[in-house]
Amino acid sequence: MNKPDRVRQALKRVLDSTTPLYIAPRFDPSLAAWLWRFSANCTERKLTANMNVLGPLGHATLQLFAQLIAEEEIACDYQASGYYEVCRTEQGTTHARRDVALMRAHGFDAEVLTGEEIGARMTSLKSDVMGGAYFPDSATCDPYRFVIEMAERVRRAGGRAEAGQVVTKVEGGAHPAVRLATGERFEADAVVLATGAYSLQLARELGCRLPIQPGKGYHRDLEFGEGSRPPLEAACVLGETSVFCTPMSGRLRLAGTMEFSGLNHRIRPSRLAQLTASAEQYLSGIGPSRVTSEWCGLRPCTPDGLPVVGRLPGQTKVFAATGHAMTGLTLGPVTGSLMADLVTGATPSPEVTALAPARF
Repeated sequence: MNKPDRVRQALKRVLDSTTPLYIAPRFDPSLAAWLWRFSANCTERKLTANMNVLGPLGHATLQLFAQLIAEEEIACDYQASGYYEVCRTEQGTTHARRDVALMRAHGFDAEVLTGEEIGARMTSLKSDVMGGAYFPDSATCDPYRFVIEMAERVRRAGGRAEAGQVVTKVEGGAHPAVRLATGERFEADAVVLATGAYSLQLARELGCRLPIQPGKGYHRDLEFGEGSRPPLEAACVLGETSVFCTPMSGRLRLAGTMEFSGLNHRIRPSRLAQLTASAEQYLSGIGPSRVTSEWCGLRPCTPDGLPVVGRLPGQTKVFAATGHAMTGLTLGPVTGSLMADLVTGATPSPEVTALAPARF
């Protein structure tokens, strides 16, 4: 999120709803204040500082993911085969080389590729691709299947999952509790606010102001006929448009963009159309396809680019685990591990200090 050129790129086309980063024009003082803080954090120095925190977490979460998938036998199309960054312009390839250097500096394997090299590995790419990169230290999965399977494992272990409930209030103090819209009240030994973009109001009622803005992302799944495979050999991110393409069990998922338009789930058709238009620029064989699913979700974004993980100020038994922006699934396992240590009183990882809610 906090790359040095983020704000400059957005300001060039701030009214264009087809850009990767779009800010919907409206009067919103809280967003204006957030954007001011965000722009101040879009520096090389801050990017390096963030990677010093996120790098170790990234290494840990990949191992935890593999362990979780294997031990719990979770069927979610998990593929630990890395992903490619694909670029069509010289500016894009320059950014890819910087990404490779950044990842290598923090212990991740990464490789710069020419257009010929990446084309030989991914024959589905169009011939005008100029180059890119390969990041083998990563994995993909079907997020929906992962969450459903994890919920089932919780139930097997004696836990309780309440789907479709609306939390209206979290009570702190010595006996924390959660209140639902139905009027039910659940007391607990500890409460963790893993409520994404909806954490702001719940935390505010406990005296903690979390500077979280909802960043809307869009998803579209394409199907290519019975028995056919998606026209893509491996997961990749389209460098210039920031659209992530993932082949999944007979379909192709297109996901990406970041839209700041408030706490809502209104879909802008132009944003969805941009996903397919982007894929068509880079990939051969998109052609006739059937849209099987399209939706949007809200990413909880912080102005400094780091998640919020830790005990809420003034509370002894209420914690937050939010603010992961586009890395919620990626950092899920390691966040769970950090929270387990915090809630049970074990010595937490050093990275927790940098993620604490009290930093705001």
